[in-house]
Amino acid sequence: MLLKKLSDAELVSKYILGDEKAFEVLLTRHQSRVFSYILMMVKNDELANDIFQDAFTKVILTLKKGKYNDEGKFLPWVMRITHNLIIDHFRKSSKMTFVAQRKPKEDEDFNIFDILNLEEGTIEDDMVLEQVFQDVRDLVELLPDDQLEIVKMRHFMGMSFKDIAEAKDISINTALGRMRYALINLRKLVKEKNLELTLA
Repeated sequence: MLLKKLSDAELVSKYILGDEKAFEVLLTRHQSRVFSYILMMVKNDELANDIFQDAFTKVILTLKKGKYNDEGKFLPWVMRITHNLIIDHFRKSSKMTFVAQRKPKEDEDFNIFDILNLEEGTIEDDMVLEQVFQDVRDLVELLPDDQLEIVKMRHFMGMSFKDIAEAKDISINTALGRMRYALINLRKLVKEKNLELTLA
Protein backbone atom coordinates (compact mmCIF):
# COMPACT_ATOMS: atom_id res chain seq x y z
CA MET A 1 0.00 0.00 0.00
CA LEU A 2 1.27 3.47 -0.88
CA LEU A 3 2.19 5.49 2.19
CA LYS A 4 0.48 8.57 0.78
CA LYS A 5 -2.88 6.80 1.02
CA LEU A 6 -2.52 6.11 4.74
CA SER A 7 -4.13 8.25 7.44
CA ASP A 8 -2.04 10.39 9.78
CA ALA A 9 -2.61 7.89 12.59
CA GLU A 10 -1.40 5.00 10.42
CA LEU A 11 1.67 6.93 9.33
CA VAL A 12 2.49 7.83 12.92
CA SER A 13 2.26 4.15 13.90
CA LYS A 14 4.56 3.13 11.06
CA TYR A 15 7.07 5.85 11.96
CA ILE A 16 7.13 4.79 15.61
CA LEU A 17 7.88 1.25 14.40
CA GLY A 18 10.86 2.55 12.45
CA ASP A 19 9.57 3.54 9.02
CA GLU A 20 11.34 6.85 8.41
CA LYS A 21 9.54 7.39 5.09
CA ALA A 22 6.24 7.47 6.93
CA PHE A 23 7.31 10.66 8.67
CA GLU A 24 8.46 12.18 5.38
CA VAL A 25 4.89 11.72 4.10
CA LEU A 26 3.49 13.35 7.24
CA LEU A 27 5.89 16.26 6.87
CA THR A 28 5.10 16.76 3.18
CA ARG A 29 1.37 16.55 3.91
CA HIS A 30 1.33 19.22 6.61
CA GLN A 31 4.43 21.41 6.24
CA SER A 32 2.76 24.07 4.10
CA ARG A 33 -0.08 24.67 6.57
CA VAL A 34 2.20 24.67 9.61
CA PHE A 35 4.76 27.02 8.03
CA SER A 36 2.04 29.39 6.77
CA TYR A 37 0.62 29.61 10.28
CA ILE A 38 4.04 30.39 11.77
CA LEU A 39 4.77 33.01 9.11
CA MET A 40 1.38 34.64 9.68
CA MET A 41 2.23 34.94 13.37
CA VAL A 42 5.89 36.09 13.26
CA LYS A 43 5.98 37.80 9.84
CA ASN A 44 9.65 36.90 9.31
CA ASP A 45 10.84 34.14 6.95
CA GLU A 46 14.05 33.30 8.81
CA LEU A 47 12.37 33.21 12.21
CA ALA A 48 9.48 31.18 10.78
CA ASN A 49 11.97 28.62 9.43
CA ASP A 50 13.68 28.37 12.83
CA ILE A 51 10.40 27.82 14.67
CA PHE A 52 9.26 25.34 12.02
CA GLN A 53 12.46 23.30 12.50
CA ASP A 54 12.10 23.47 16.29
CA ALA A 55 8.48 22.34 16.09
CA PHE A 56 9.16 19.27 13.99
CA THR A 57 12.25 18.42 16.02
CA LYS A 58 10.02 18.38 19.09
CA VAL A 59 7.42 16.31 17.21
CA ILE A 60 10.08 13.74 16.23
CA LEU A 61 11.51 13.51 19.75
CA THR A 62 8.06 13.10 21.28
CA LEU A 63 7.14 10.36 18.82
CA LYS A 64 10.44 8.52 19.29
CA LYS A 65 10.04 8.64 23.07
CA GLY A 66 6.59 7.08 22.73
CA LYS A 67 4.93 10.03 24.47
CA TYR A 68 2.44 10.76 21.70
CA ASN A 69 -1.15 9.86 22.59
CA ASP A 70 -2.78 8.83 19.35
CA GLU A 71 -6.24 10.37 19.18
CA GLY A 72 -6.29 10.61 15.41
CA LYS A 73 -5.53 14.32 15.69
CA PHE A 74 -1.93 14.58 14.53
CA LEU A 75 -2.18 18.01 12.86
CA PRO A 76 -3.96 19.78 15.78
CA TRP A 77 -1.27 18.31 18.06
CA VAL A 78 1.50 19.65 15.82
CA MET A 79 -0.22 23.04 15.66
CA ARG A 80 -0.41 23.19 19.48
CA ILE A 81 3.32 22.49 19.72
CA THR A 82 3.98 25.14 17.07
CA HIS A 83 1.74 27.71 18.74
CA ASN A 84 3.42 27.15 22.12
CA LEU A 85 6.86 27.67 20.54
CA ILE A 86 5.67 30.93 19.01
CA ILE A 87 4.31 32.09 22.37
CA ASP A 88 7.63 31.14 24.00
CA HIS A 89 9.52 33.17 21.41
CA PHE A 90 7.44 36.29 22.03
CA ARG A 91 7.64 35.81 25.78
CA LYS A 92 11.45 35.67 25.67
CA SER A 93 11.88 38.36 23.05
CA SER A 94 12.99 41.76 24.28
CA LYS A 95 11.07 43.18 21.34
CA MET A 96 7.70 42.23 22.82
CA THR A 97 5.48 45.25 22.30
CA PHE A 98 1.88 46.18 22.77
CA VAL A 99 -0.31 47.23 19.88
CA ALA A 100 -1.54 50.77 20.42
CA GLN A 101 -5.32 50.97 20.59
CA ARG A 102 -7.51 53.84 19.46
CA LYS A 103 -8.69 56.08 22.28
CA PRO A 104 -11.98 54.65 23.61
CA LYS A 105 -15.16 56.71 23.53
CA GLU A 106 -16.65 57.76 26.82
CA ASP A 107 -19.33 55.09 26.69
CA GLU A 108 -16.86 52.28 25.96
CA ASP A 109 -15.26 50.07 28.57
CA PHE A 110 -11.90 51.07 29.95
CA ASN A 111 -9.16 49.08 28.21
CA ILE A 112 -6.03 48.44 30.24
CA PHE A 113 -3.92 48.61 27.07
CA ASP A 114 -5.11 52.10 26.16
CA ILE A 115 -3.16 53.66 29.04
CA LEU A 116 0.21 52.48 27.79
CA ASN A 117 1.96 55.43 26.16
CA LEU A 118 4.35 54.18 23.49
CA GLU A 119 5.96 57.52 22.66
CA GLU A 120 9.65 57.99 23.38
CA GLY A 121 10.44 59.82 26.58
CA THR A 122 13.23 60.39 29.08
CA ILE A 123 15.28 57.56 30.56
CA GLU A 124 13.19 57.87 33.69
CA ASP A 125 9.99 57.61 31.66
CA ASP A 126 11.37 54.56 29.87
CA MET A 127 12.17 52.90 33.20
CA VAL A 128 8.68 53.57 34.53
CA LEU A 129 7.12 52.42 31.26
CA GLU A 130 9.10 49.19 31.39
CA GLN A 131 7.77 48.60 34.90
CA VAL A 132 4.25 49.26 33.63
CA PHE A 133 4.80 46.74 30.84
CA GLN A 134 6.09 44.21 33.35
CA ASP A 135 3.11 44.77 35.64
CA VAL A 136 0.73 44.23 32.74
CA ARG A 137 2.60 41.09 31.60
CA ASP A 138 2.39 39.72 35.13
CA LEU A 139 -1.34 40.44 35.28
CA VAL A 140 -1.95 38.85 31.88
CA GLU A 141 -0.28 35.63 33.06
CA LEU A 142 -2.97 35.36 35.79
CA LEU A 143 -5.80 35.15 33.23
CA PRO A 144 -7.53 31.86 32.36
CA ASP A 145 -5.73 30.09 29.49
CA ASP A 146 -8.36 30.81 26.83
CA GLN A 147 -8.31 34.54 27.64
CA LEU A 148 -4.52 34.59 28.05
CA GLU A 149 -3.94 33.30 24.52
CA ILE A 150 -6.31 35.83 22.95
CA VAL A 151 -4.66 38.74 24.78
CA LYS A 152 -1.15 37.63 23.76
CA MET A 153 -2.11 37.08 20.14
CA ARG A 154 -3.90 40.44 19.93
CA HIS A 155 -1.71 42.74 22.01
CA PHE A 156 1.71 41.08 21.99
CA MET A 157 1.68 39.77 18.41
CA GLY A 158 -0.51 42.39 16.78
CA MET A 159 -2.89 39.86 15.21
CA SER A 160 -6.34 40.89 13.99
CA PHE A 161 -9.38 39.21 15.50
CA LYS A 162 -9.99 37.59 12.10
CA ASP A 163 -6.50 36.02 12.18
CA ILE A 164 -6.96 34.97 15.80
CA ALA A 165 -10.28 33.32 14.98
CA GLU A 166 -8.71 31.40 12.09
CA ALA A 167 -5.65 30.38 14.13
CA LYS A 168 -7.74 29.16 17.07
CA ASP A 169 -10.52 27.71 14.91
CA ILE A 170 -13.16 29.77 16.71
CA SER A 171 -15.63 32.43 15.60
CA ILE A 172 -14.66 36.11 15.63
CA ASN A 173 -17.45 36.68 18.18
CA THR A 174 -15.89 34.08 20.48
CA ALA A 175 -12.49 35.75 20.17
CA LEU A 176 -14.02 39.15 20.91
CA GLY A 177 -15.93 37.71 23.86
CA ARG A 178 -12.79 36.20 25.38
CA MET A 179 -10.98 39.53 24.98
CA ARG A 180 -13.85 41.33 26.71
CA TYR A 181 -13.78 38.93 29.66
CA ALA A 182 -9.97 39.25 29.78
CA LEU A 183 -10.21 43.05 30.05
CA ILE A 184 -12.86 42.76 32.77
CA ASN A 185 -10.60 40.40 34.72
CA LEU A 186 -7.57 42.65 34.20
CA ARG A 187 -9.48 45.65 35.57
CA LYS A 188 -10.37 43.61 38.66
CA LEU A 189 -6.74 42.54 39.10
CA VAL A 190 -5.50 46.14 38.81
CA LYS A 191 -7.88 47.14 41.61
CA GLU A 192 -7.07 44.11 43.77
CA LYS A 193 -3.33 44.72 43.52
CA ASN A 194 -3.70 48.49 43.76
CA LEU A 195 -1.39 49.03 40.77
CA GLU A 196 -0.65 52.44 39.25
CA LEU A 197 -0.37 51.82 35.51
CA THR A 198 0.51 55.31 34.31
CA LEU A 199 3.56 57.48 33.67
CA ALA A 200 2.04 60.44 35.50
